Amino acid sequence: MTGPRRGYWCECWTEDLTEQRRPALLASFDAYTAPQADRWVAVALRTISPALDADASDAAWEWLYDGRIETRRALLRSEPSTVSVTHEQTRVTWTIRPVTFLPLAHRQSAELPACAYDFKPRRPKHSCRIPADA
Repeated sequence: MTGPRRGYWCECWTEDLTEQRRPALLASFDAYTAPQADRWVAVALRTISPALDADASDAAWEWLYDGRIETRRALLRSEPSTVSVTHEQTRVTWTIRPVTFLPLAHRQSAELPACAYDFKPRRPKHSCRIPADA
């Protein structure tokens, strides 16, 4: 990658609705197209839908059949999108946000600082040897 590239940052958050804690990040994914971003959510929903209660499963399939189209349209307009299902006391939320990915510097073409060469790997104090005939 030579320059900035448009894409989508996708996250999956879980929240226990019975506790006063912040939501927890479960997974994240970098997508480079709107179809790739909404497919990430679709695969997750299809995977977990058999384990969801009836209301949550209905909400998942409603998004898969109808809401996914609107999500894709929003992403193509560079707007963020959110999908949530609530199973018993747990809410799972997927967020997709348009972002610009910046390229990383390649270390091969850059001179490292002198201190980088001072690093010497340490040997572990204890070693576990497995006999050759094991």
